[in-house]
Amino acid sequence: MKKILALTTALCAFGAAAQAEVIVMSWGGAYGAAQTEAHLKPFTAATGIPTTMVDSDNPATPIKAMVEAGNVTVDVASLEYADAIRLCDEGLLEPISIDDLPAGSDGVAASEDFIPGAVTECAVSTDIWSNIFAYDSSKFTGEVPTTVADFFDTAKFPGKRGLKKGAKAVLEFALMGDGVPASEVYATLSTPEGLDRAFAKLDTIKGDIVWWEAGAQPPQLLADGEVVMTTAYNGRIFAAAVGEGKPFQIVWDGQIYENEMYAIPKGAPHLADAMEFIKFSTSTEGLAASATQISYGPARKSSMLNEIIYKDGKTVMAPHLPTAPENMTNALESSFEFWVDKDSELNERFNAWLASN
Repeated sequence: MKKILALTTALCAFGAAAQAEVIVMSWGGAYGAAQTEAHLKPFTAATGIPTTMVDSDNPATPIKAMVEAGNVTVDVASLEYADAIRLCDEGLLEPISIDDLPAGSDGVAASEDFIPGAVTECAVSTDIWSNIFAYDSSKFTGEVPTTVADFFDTAKFPGKRGLKKGAKAVLEFALMGDGVPASEVYATLSTPEGLDRAFAKLDTIKGDIVWWEAGAQPPQLLADGEVVMTTAYNGRIFAAAVGEGKPFQIVWDGQIYENEMYAIPKGAPHLADAMEFIKFSTSTEGLAASATQISYGPARKSSMLNEIIYKDGKTVMAPHLPTAPENMTNALESSFEFWVDKDSELNERFNAWLASN
């Protein structure tokens, strides 16, 4: 009888393990779809481990709440770089060792294959993405916007502007729009005078701003004619323009780029499977596959050695990536150090500015 009970218990345990499901929280829209096609489906096909994608406007917020409440239902989260650093510092993420990640397809160790900064104490880069601005080319018959300063010039280019509702990337964008070179943005923004300058620049278009909060919104704002130009995540505009044939044009001047990261929340219900998912997804092949789905650059050198073609089978991705040399002329790398220190303070001021007349 004891043997039968033991066998039954073991079978039940095996059945539970077989039903274990890795839940991945990401940003939805074209980005979540790209991760599903490049990472979730191939991982399940290769391992037999079920995976499910859930969406959030910003996964950092629910992940923090889950861990602090001791009720974690997500195994892997897609996080912005500064959020990954901050949540790790707060003890809310599981540690990840670079030595546990697979070598590149050329045999080079992960520690040498990932670009500098792409692997942190608790997170691994999935891609390099960018905040850019874009316009609807059907709305312009003559001169078109070519610089970040043009975004703020409503006399020269009339019409509503779409802008993300938050301090991060908006304050930097405003300073570049006011003529501050990318190399001087954070030094300027770290001073009271520089911060005032950023808000003063935003004041010049405040009455023309349509605010957005989720990454899927900017392409829709352009498509609906609610704005003539908008800041956006570059991959969302690429997906609309190349994937759906929308007349949208990216302006790379003043782009603000950073790594997106996979991380595991502290107390994830399927820790071992979550780690296997991250290893699979951030391999040479996993990162190259992601770039065939959306125009975000791989964070491994071995992935970039491959000629990556979009899922349409004809579009070469290199010119559409934030890291293409021609797109980096006046580009700003988002400073995670700055935002880890200043996020709460600057969003508080930003929200006060929003509420003011």
